[in-house]
Amino acid sequence: MVTSMFNRVFVEEECFDSPQVHQLREKFSSIEFKKIDRIDHYFGRVKKPYLQKRDGLNLYIGQKRGELIKLAPPAYGLSGEPHFYYVHAYNCIYECEYCYLQGHFDSPDLVWFINHEEVIQAMSDKLQDFSQEKVWFHAGEFSDSLALSHLTKELPLYHNFFKHHPQALWELRTKSVNIKEILKLSPLPNMYISFSLSPQKESQEIDLLTPRTSHRLKAMQELVAKGFHIAVHLDPIIHSDDFVEKYQVLISQMKEHFPLEKVAYLSLGVVRFTKDVYHQVQKNYPESRMHAQEFIKGLDGKVRYPRPMRLWMLQKIKQLCLDQGMIEKQIYLCME
Repeated sequence: MVTSMFNRVFVEEECFDSPQVHQLREKFSSIEFKKIDRIDHYFGRVKKPYLQKRDGLNLYIGQKRGELIKLAPPAYGLSGEPHFYYVHAYNCIYECEYCYLQGHFDSPDLVWFINHEEVIQAMSDKLQDFSQEKVWFHAGEFSDSLALSHLTKELPLYHNFFKHHPQALWELRTKSVNIKEILKLSPLPNMYISFSLSPQKESQEIDLLTPRTSHRLKAMQELVAKGFHIAVHLDPIIHSDDFVEKYQVLISQMKEHFPLEKVAYLSLGVVRFTKDVYHQVQKNYPESRMHAQEFIKGLDGKVRYPRPMRLWMLQKIKQLCLDQGMIEKQIYLCME
């Protein structure tokens, strides 16, 4: 049950009587809800080991302060248009061994922000800066965009905004199969649900606690059947002696579930870390087979495979996609 993942819930006092919190208090009536002044006075103030998430999490609910939308880094999405991401939550219920969140925050506890109207206003303001361009807004940078959407309930608010602003493009990044809140909405021409996919073996051994790849493919199949746009992130690609064969199988499985021309875009990226995250990965998952290959620190400070190896791997997978019928303009390299 979802309730078992929360030990306690801390709510900013000004949000305590909000409709969102009221619904959660009814749903989780056996859990203590405690008032606090501000999330940042408590969350992460005492360093909490990342793997402590296995023993249960605290939940913090409040308002996102500071920048509500942020400029995405280069090669974050399709080139040629500005990309921003908005932050609706911190941390994730999944436990992917490569996840950068284990070195980003000092706590694995969950944070939900509920001032979505302010985020939407920030998006509206940003559109004024790009009156002649399409502008991307991405969800899922610091937390899976769908995994707990049946509890957070913010999707209809954003859907309404994007319905009335066709200039804005909306991407929901996920590894979840929790699509029931999406299916309550109507498809939009500027709405994209993008799934990170790994070969089945990796999704079981490295993408810990996530739905199996086969289940994600079925969710994508259902969304396509209902008229929603989907996209794919083959990222991070992890080297093994048979990685080409594994991805050949994966791409064939994609083709069995939906026509590849229905994939609006597909990104390719090789596993990478910041220095701090890499130290945490070594500490948390010393036996991971990710460590089988040599990583080096590049000029950009990222720890990853040497550039010739990365480009060789990316070209191999890209060619598999092209061989299966995808076209060049559907594919981009992520963070390269």
